[in-house]
Amino acid sequence: MPQEVKEIFGSALASKVRTLGPSMTRSMQRVAEAVAKDPAGCAALTVTGLAELTGTSEATVVRTARLLGYPGYRDLRLALAGLAAQQQSGRSPAITTDIAVDDPLADVVAKLAYDEQQTLADTAAGLDTVQLGAAVAATASARRIDVYGVGASGLVAQDLTQKLLRIGLIAQAHSDPHLAVTNAVQLRSGDVAIAITHSGATGDVIEPLRVAFEHGSTTVAITGRPGGAVAQYADHVLTTSTARESELRPAAMSSRTSQLLVVDCLFVGVAQRTYETAAPALAASYEALAHRHRR
Repeated sequence: MPQEVKEIFGSALASKVRTLGPSMTRSMQRVAEAVAKDPAGCAALTVTGLAELTGTSEATVVRTARLLGYPGYRDLRLALAGLAAQQQSGRSPAITTDIAVDDPLADVVAKLAYDEQQTLADTAAGLDTVQLGAAVAATASARRIDVYGVGASGLVAQDLTQKLLRIGLIAQAHSDPHLAVTNAVQLRSGDVAIAITHSGATGDVIEPLRVAFEHGSTTVAITGRPGGAVAQYADHVLTTSTARESELRPAAMSSRTSQLLVVDCLFVGVAQRTYETAAPALAASYEALAHRHRR
């Protein structure tokens, strides 16, 4: 992740570790988990000391620092020192977000609000703005945009296409795998195909993206598993938070929040880039629907 990405909602370093952990090697995960668990202790270590603590190598420590968004280990140590200072400032500990079947609704609201705030923070911290910018550029100039998603991800796909249509772009959402593939066959260079899959392994989404990729269109994956199967057919990967699920908060709920944030970032970027045509198109769509909102 580029260093210029702003750190928000407190501990962005811990957010990065949670978001990027699944794409790391096992040795890199050990380094990342160590710095997230004990930032103060790790901030006091040299690169050799941290490598010895985690049973890895100095090169692994440096690679982990860079993956987390820091130019080198020195910059990571500074971030760890800052995080340690925050933790020692007397801030209230984070509330647990586990929801019990007998929780009062007020507690359910508070826990879900906190959990979704954390999910948004994790996603923002892990979103690569270079990849996002490339996806925005391709989408803004696309002849045609196809978006693939099933289940909860299909709802996010529909949300994105509705927004793109309202600023005058040609976009379609496909949740039927057969229609998705038959439409993907028609894509060419200059078109964009976007796959939305939290797991990164949804076959009904990967298959049309593969077809679009092989036909020369620019492909984008929005996924919580940047190392998943979908990434091999994606020119650009936008990573969402891998929020912890529970019995009463399944993955479909956890992933939707982060996917919608990424989709909104993509849409706003496209609207900025095409403002001269997007603004009149959006105004026209508002005007066309205005009479439906009048009493």
